[in-house]
Amino acid sequence: LCCPPFLKGVWCSWWGQIGVIGQYNALLTITHWGKYRNTRCCSLSLFRSMGRVLTEILIWFKWLLLTRRQGSLVRCCFIHCAVLFPAQTSAGPAQLSPSLAGLSLQSQTPEALRVVNLLQERNLLPPGPISPPTPCLPQDLQKINCHPEVFRSTLTSIPQTQSLLNKAKLPLGLLLHPFKDLTQLPVVTSSTIVRCRSCRTYINPFVSFLDQRRWKCNLCYRVNDVPEEFMYNPVSRSYGEPHKRPEVQNATIEFIAPSEYMLRPPQPAVYLFVLDVSHNAVETGYLDVVCQSLLENINSLPGDSRTKIGFITFDSTIHFYNLQEGLSQPQMLIVSDIEDIFLPTPDSLLVNLDECTEMVQDLLKSLPHMFGKTMETQSALGPALQAAFKLLSPTGGRVSVFQTQLPNLGVGSLKSREDPNQRASAKDIQHLSPATDFYKKLALDCSGQQVAVDLFLLSSQYCDLASLGCISRYSAGSVYYYPSYHQQHNPAQVECFQKDLKRYLTRKIGFEAVMRIRCTKGLSIHTFHGNFFVRSTDLLSLPNVNPDAGFAVQMSIEENLVDMQVVSFQAALLYTSSKGERRIRVHTLCLPVVNSLSDIFAGADVQAITGLLASMAVDRSVTASLSDARDAMTNASIDSLTSYRTSVLTIQQPGLLAPACLRLFPLYILALLKQKAFRTGTSTKLDDRVFAMCQLKYQPLAYVMLMIHPALYRVDDLTDEGALNISERTIPQPRVQQLSVEKLSREGAFLMDAGSVIYLWIGRNCNPNFLTQVLGVPSYPAVPQNMVRNTMLPELDTAESQRTRAFIGWLREQRPFFPILHVVRDESPLKASFMQNMIEDRTESALSYYEFLLHIQQQVSK
Repeated sequence: LCCPPFLKGVWCSWWGQIGVIGQYNALLTITHWGKYRNTRCCSLSLFRSMGRVLTEILIWFKWLLLTRRQGSLVRCCFIHCAVLFPAQTSAGPAQLSPSLAGLSLQSQTPEALRVVNLLQERNLLPPGPISPPTPCLPQDLQKINCHPEVFRSTLTSIPQTQSLLNKAKLPLGLLLHPFKDLTQLPVVTSSTIVRCRSCRTYINPFVSFLDQRRWKCNLCYRVNDVPEEFMYNPVSRSYGEPHKRPEVQNATIEFIAPSEYMLRPPQPAVYLFVLDVSHNAVETGYLDVVCQSLLENINSLPGDSRTKIGFITFDSTIHFYNLQEGLSQPQMLIVSDIEDIFLPTPDSLLVNLDECTEMVQDLLKSLPHMFGKTMETQSALGPALQAAFKLLSPTGGRVSVFQTQLPNLGVGSLKSREDPNQRASAKDIQHLSPATDFYKKLALDCSGQQVAVDLFLLSSQYCDLASLGCISRYSAGSVYYYPSYHQQHNPAQVECFQKDLKRYLTRKIGFEAVMRIRCTKGLSIHTFHGNFFVRSTDLLSLPNVNPDAGFAVQMSIEENLVDMQVVSFQAALLYTSSKGERRIRVHTLCLPVVNSLSDIFAGADVQAITGLLASMAVDRSVTASLSDARDAMTNASIDSLTSYRTSVLTIQQPGLLAPACLRLFPLYILALLKQKAFRTGTSTKLDDRVFAMCQLKYQPLAYVMLMIHPALYRVDDLTDEGALNISERTIPQPRVQQLSVEKLSREGAFLMDAGSVIYLWIGRNCNPNFLTQVLGVPSYPAVPQNMVRNTMLPELDTAESQRTRAFIGWLREQRPFFPILHVVRDESPLKASFMQNMIEDRTESALSYYEFLLHIQQQVSK
C-alpha cells in the first residue's frame, strides 16, 4: 500500500488511539509498525494479522477525508502523533490530556459546548455585555425572530420530551418585557385581524402558507382560509401576496383593534393620588417633592381630553377634595368615620384635567402647607384605599399611594413584626408572608374593576412591605421603596425619588389590559411570575401595564414533540392606550426542537435561567423558607453540571467542568445567594429584603441581572480604543472586571453599575490627573462625599472628563430610569454597600467564589 507523506502521522494517530484504549494486539502491531514508519510503502501482510481492525481503519480514513476540507485532518495528524510514545500507550480514557479529550469531535464542537474547567479558568467574564444565545434556526427565520430583550427562553433549543428536559436538569421558561418602549414598532390598522379559527393565535411570521388562500397555524396546525382583505398588502400596495403583509414579516407588531375587542367603550386615563399627611409624612418633606413634580409634569401625564384626576389625603381621617369647575378654591371634605367609608360627593372628586387644571394646580401649591403643623401620628391607610377603590370602580384607572409609616388605624392596620436583634442570628427569616389578607383581597377587588395600585413607601422605620406590597402585586401595580427618606438628611434618596417620580408620571401606560400566552401544542404553562392576577390558565389580568414591567413563565412539556422541527410561543397584550385606543401588541418567538442533551446544553441561556430561578426562589422563600430557596438555587447549579458531566461529556477529566455557555452559572447562583433578597448572616432589614424580592420578580431581565451581578469597570485610564460612536459621540468601552477586591487598585478609580445605582470608587492613591481632570479636585482628601447632589460629574473641558461622562451617560441610556451616582471613598458610609457587591470575595457568612466552586465540585463528584 502506498502511503503519501502527509498520511504517515494519521496512521500513527490511529494506532496510537488503539493503544490508548488498551487493545493489546494492536499495541504489538504499533510496535511493529514503528519500524516501517519512515518508508513510503508497506506490505499488505502487515494488515492481515489485524483482522477486524482493518475495517475500522478504513471507516476512520473515510471520516478523515471527509473532514479534510475543514482543515481538521492535518490538525488531527499533528495532535495524535504524540500517542506513539511508549509512556502514553498505557493511559486510560480518564487520563487523556485535554488536547486528546475531544479527539474526533473537537473540530466540530460549537463554542457553547467548549469544555471549561471552572477551577482553572478564573477570568470567565467577557470584556463587554453578554449576548443571549442565537437559536439554531434557518437564517430566514432567525432574521425575523422576536428580539430577546422582549421575549426570550431559558433554553433556545426545546427538548423533544419532558423526560429529556428532566434529564438536563435545566428549567424551561420564558421571560417577557411585553410593553417595552420600542423605537420601531409596526402598527397595523385593519378591520380584519387574522387569527387561527381553532386556537385564536394571531397570524405571524412562523405560519406556513399552503397556497395564497390557505395558511397553517404554527401552534395548533389548523389550516385556515386567508380573508379577502388580507390579500392586499398596504405596504407594497400590491394584491395577491399575503406572505408579505406586515403581520407575516414582523415577530413584534401592534394592531389597532376593532370594536369586537371591547367589552365596553375604552376607558379614559384616570389618575388618583392618595397621600399620607400624618406628622411623620410631613417631617420627611416628601409632600413638597410630590406636589412640585406634579406641577411640573401635569401637562405630560399620558391622556387626552377625557383624562381625569383626583386627590385623597389621610392621617386618622380621610380627606377628599372637591375640584369642580366654578369653585373659587379647592374644597376639602373630611370623613372621620373610617369604619364605614363613603364618598361625600361622588361626582366632583374626580375631575376632567383639561377643564380643572387651575384648580388642580391651586391644590398642589397649597397641600404642603395645609398640614405643615399637624401633630396627627396615626395612619388609616386601609380605609383610604377602600375610599380610592369606591371612587375609581365605575371607570378603572391608576391609584398612586404614598405611605411613610406602618398603618396603625382602621381596617388593614399592622403591628411591627421585625426584631432587629434577630436579623443576623436567626437561622431562617420570618415574616416574609403577609400578616393579613386584607391588602390581597382589596387588590383582587381592584383588579376586577380595572384599578391598579402603585405603592411608594418612604420610611425610616419598618412598614411591613410583605403585607402592603400585596396591594400592588395582585392589581398589576408597581412598588417603589425609599428607606430612610428625608428631605434634609438623605439628599441621595430625595434625588432618586424625584427622578423616579418624573419617569412614573410621564411614561407610557396601558389601561384595562389582559395578556394571554399561547404555545405550540404539546407545551403548557406551569407557573406565572410577576405582578398580576391570573384570570385563567393562560390569561393575566393587568388593570394597568407599564413599559418597566417584566414577567416570567415556567413551562412544561405535556406531549412529545417528536414530529416537530420547531415550536412557537406567542404573547398577546390587549390594552387601552392613554388616548383611548384599543390596541393589541403581539410578540411571537420561534425555537428549534432537539433530541439530544448536548443540543439542549448548547442552547442554554444562562442569564434567562438565572432570572427565572430568582423568581422561583422568591416564591419558595415565601411559601416554604429562605433556607429552602437557597438550597434549591445551589442544587440547580449542582444538578445541571452533574447532568452535563455524566450525560454529555464523553471523556471524563478532573476538575469542575462546564460547557462554555454555562460557565457563569455558578457565579450567578453565588451572586443570588449574596443578593439582599436571599443573603443570611448580615443585618438586612426585613423591608429591604422584601423589596429586593419584589424587584427580582417584577423587573425585566436586563435590570435584574445588574441587580444580581453588577458590572465593574476601571475608569481612570479610559481611552478611545474600541470605543463606540453613537450620534457623533465617542463612548469608551472599558473591560468588565471581576467583582473582587483584588481587582481594585488604590491607584485607580472604578465604576460599578448596579442597575438603579452607580458607584464611583476612588482609590486612596488615585491618579492625581483623574482627580483634577474628571472630578475637579486637587487631591484625594478634597473629594466630597456627595458630589453635585449625587447626580452628575462636573462638566469639565478635558478629554478625560468628556470620556467619563460619555460612558456614564451611555450606561444610563440603557435603561428607562435614572441611576443615581454615588462617589465612594474609604471613609464613605456607602463603602459597605459597594463592598457587599464584591461577590467573588469571602464574607463572614458566605463562601468566596472559589470555595463555592469547590463545594459544587464535591457534590458533582459524589
